[in-house]
Amino acid sequence: MRTLGDAIWASLPVPAFVVDAEDRISEVNAPAEQFLNTSARALREAPVLDKLAIDAPLEEAFGRVRKDLSPLFINKVDVSGGNAPPVQCNVQIAPLAGMPGHILVVMEPRRIADRLGRASEVTSAAKSAIGMAEMLAHEIKNPLAGITGAAQLLSMNLDDGDMELTDLIVAESRRIVALLDQVEQFGNLRPPERKVVNIHDLLDRARKSAVVGFAAQMKIREDYDPSLPPTYVDADQMLQVFQNLLKNAAEAAGKEGGTITLRSFYDLSLRLRRRDGQRGELPLQIEIVDDGPGIPEEMQADIFDPFVSGRENGTGLGLALVSKIISDHGGWITLDSVPGRTVFRISLPVAPKEAEEE
Repeated sequence: MRTLGDAIWASLPVPAFVVDAEDRISEVNAPAEQFLNTSARALREAPVLDKLAIDAPLEEAFGRVRKDLSPLFINKVDVSGGNAPPVQCNVQIAPLAGMPGHILVVMEPRRIADRLGRASEVTSAAKSAIGMAEMLAHEIKNPLAGITGAAQLLSMNLDDGDMELTDLIVAESRRIVALLDQVEQFGNLRPPERKVVNIHDLLDRARKSAVVGFAAQMKIREDYDPSLPPTYVDADQMLQVFQNLLKNAAEAAGKEGGTITLRSFYDLSLRLRRRDGQRGELPLQIEIVDDGPGIPEEMQADIFDPFVSGRENGTGLGLALVSKIISDHGGWITLDSVPGRTVFRISLPVAPKEAEEE
């Protein structure tokens, strides 16, 4: 019969290793196998320092944990294994009770650590705020329509100097209505109507729309994996996701323009635990990369929350809507941003065979 300890070990969503007194790996969990792209059988009894490359003095850290019998935390260090590129992680090292010399090493990849328990779903407080904003938006739009109409009537009997003021009233009223439309759209997003979709077709539609409109000043590159299998999404909603991300990238670059790269590839390393407790694979990866100024570090953890915006006059609903759509599809979205390179990565499931057959 499975023990509670076995259940907890199997349920850990991040890579974890048990290291013996000789610094050899004695046990690994499934995420650790995926992180190193190596089976547990091949990892057991191997020196941990041969399998994990961590940009920190690990031997010293292991010694301190064994001596003090207290946990040690190492934040924001690069970790790599095998031929994979380094991933910034938070590393936790702790002694194992009842097993002298043995220690537990747990790694939280930063992109996941920053997002666990956060904006993959909108919090109840945010939902309340959105509901209130949606109600206010509906009520405010009616008097705004009257103000706009009155200003247009006034302008018919005014000279050019005074007409500038009425034109300003009309223009600003319309801008407010457009913002209120975004609030209502966020609150009224319907459940996705999924069908089998070639993700490259949607990316191509979003690109064509962008280059003749808001991204006319940008150079857009494509780096696609042509062998990518289809996904199972609401095509209209996913198109909106790509258009929102392209628009963000274009607005970040400004009038001088820049380069946006649309990239797709296959990666089996990410599995998301669904609400029903089952683990879902998200192997289809789509990246939208720009070379703009980047998103301030202090804002990155909250960037997918409603009403958080890094732009002047921004509503903070564009990325919140993107996150909500991706979450409704059982997918995952992450951000990695430094000056000169901002990457939004979307991870989606493959279309089920029964859906393809239909």
